[in-house]
Amino acid sequence: MARNKDLIAASKARKDEFYTQLSDIEKELRFYRDHFRDAVIYCNCDDPTISNFFQYFHLNFAKLGLKKLITTCYKNQSRDWFSQHDKETSIGLSFDGSNLLPDSIELEGDGDFRSAECVELLKSADIVVTNPPFSLFREYVAQLMEYDKKFLIIGNMNATTYKEIFPLIQQNKIWYGASIKSGDREFGVPEHYPLTAATTRVDKDGNKYVRVKGVRWFTNLDYRQRHENLILHKRYSPEQYPKYDNYDAINVDKTADIPMDYDGAMGVPVSFLDKHNPEQFEIISANDIRLSENVPFKKHGLIKDKDGAIGGKPKYVRIVIRRRRGV
Repeated sequence: MARNKDLIAASKARKDEFYTQLSDIEKELRFYRDHFRDAVIYCNCDDPTISNFFQYFHLNFAKLGLKKLITTCYKNQSRDWFSQHDKETSIGLSFDGSNLLPDSIELEGDGDFRSAECVELLKSADIVVTNPPFSLFREYVAQLMEYDKKFLIIGNMNATTYKEIFPLIQQNKIWYGASIKSGDREFGVPEHYPLTAATTRVDKDGNKYVRVKGVRWFTNLDYRQRHENLILHKRYSPEQYPKYDNYDAINVDKTADIPMDYDGAMGVPVSFLDKHNPEQFEIISANDIRLSENVPFKKHGLIKDKDGAIGGKPKYVRIVIRRRRGV
């Protein structure tokens, strides 16, 4: 049984090994330059031989005014170093700008972000920036919250619906980043990665790429654009905005269709978070607007599944929002 678990974990790790494009990193990180000044940055899921996160921070170390850059990766993630090192251990780099090249960090363990020595490095960091394994996203975010870390990470927007993640969004402890609002993104993948995704390519040098839908940046670093009001044009009518069978809220199919003159609870698509201004709307739990105690209490706090029906027909998952007073 233990062996089977190891094989499953290894399979997930291989499928999670996505290399973020430098252009996507540059587009997002430009919104947080003031946060980076005099900060210790930790990229704890990054092989520095191939990581564009490490490359970005290393090349822009002085420009950003960083204090220190640390990177570590899981032992099976590195393609080059472990042909020369013990495969049961991992390695990392540390750079403080005092030398031209980074210093090596010898790790006793496997470099897993959950290992004791990587947690110690995490404690020393101010901001964590990386692309963590999608399959471990819940656990990864839980660790960041446990150690009260600032972060900028990539994940799938489906993570928003996790019972471990949505309450953090509702409490304004985590939100979407600035640069990705729709569409898919291209990631590099290892040589052994099977190209079974709908959209893939191999460049002239043999490097493999896949496109992943629903990618978003998740962060708790604030930025100016997040506080711009969403401009609304529609007006409320009971016919256009019916209520749910089990919740005291109207349904809104598109963020652009949010009525400008309705002050009650509204069920909106998850993509609303791309435009969410916390001063304009509050995100509330669907559990607080159940029409009866017979409606199941949902740990995720979303309008979801058969309980989110209108006239007996279930709708897609919805976040519940309410206009803030005076806005």
